[in-house]
Amino acid sequence: MEPTIACVVPCHNEEAAVGKVVRDLRSALPEADIYVYDNASTDRTVEVAREAGAIIRQEPHKGKGNVIRRAFADVDADALLIIDGDDTYDASRARDMVDLLFEGPYDQVVGARHETVDGAYRAGHAVGNKVLSGAVRCLFGKEVTDMLSGYRVFSRRFVKSFPALSRQFETETEMTVHALNLRLPTAEIPVAYRTRPAGSQSKLRTYRDGWRILRVILDLARRERPSLVHTVVAGLLAVIALVLGIPVIVEFVRTGAVPRFPTAILAAAIMTIAALVLLVGYLLESLMHMRQEQSRLVHLTYPPPLRSPRRAVSESADSLTTP
Repeated sequence: MEPTIACVVPCHNEEAAVGKVVRDLRSALPEADIYVYDNASTDRTVEVAREAGAIIRQEPHKGKGNVIRRAFADVDADALLIIDGDDTYDASRARDMVDLLFEGPYDQVVGARHETVDGAYRAGHAVGNKVLSGAVRCLFGKEVTDMLSGYRVFSRRFVKSFPALSRQFETETEMTVHALNLRLPTAEIPVAYRTRPAGSQSKLRTYRDGWRILRVILDLARRERPSLVHTVVAGLLAVIALVLGIPVIVEFVRTGAVPRFPTAILAAAIMTIAALVLLVGYLLESLMHMRQEQSRLVHLTYPPPLRSPRRAVSESADSLTTP
């Protein structure tokens, strides 16, 4: 039995570009089901996508994260590809990405963007991507080339173990951290990134969405690395307590008296809070490990993304007969 492939194209007012994206995907992956998820568009996005041959689904709650959450729940396939509907990504590389997913096998293949036209990648977005990717590397200890890429292919077991809690553009950050935390096999393919076609406008706001993504990273760090976060907070509180308390202790050793009782009480209270914060961090770390184990068990209930044995044998025979 041949593996099933599905493509999900989130769209909000992409009348000018979605038709070409659907046609390019159909050319690259003729066997795939192509779903265009209309995200409260007010133009002819739905009509253009339907004319191009896409299956139309509706997600009334605005935000790419809401679309991904809905699509991951609704669409069932051995390989699920997501690509933005603005025609900035090279949809012709879809076949290469899907083939790599099966050949690995990998749970995620990311299309790492590189500019083919000057100005396609706005300076603010490029800097923000590097800063946020660096923050994830520092917190989670893995190399991340293009954390914010919206061009990815997933295995069924990635999709069904991914909670998809984000609502907006921070969903790519959530995907990246999910893969890093569960140590899911991931690969990258360089893909061309170009400017939007005429009539298409970006919905991403550099500072607003960058700040939202940074908040998501900090929140993920608090939830996924609680011992680290709580150790840092407890350490800062302990330093404050020592700064306040050491002069009181020195004076007591020198004179045998404690004339600054309020300072001594405050230092002791802050040190106690630091100890409690550290203890809470270790308790949350244990709970986090339990949650990761549950996600891992869900992940293991699904088989890896593999080609059918019949097709694998046929491809091997072709490669042997090719001069």
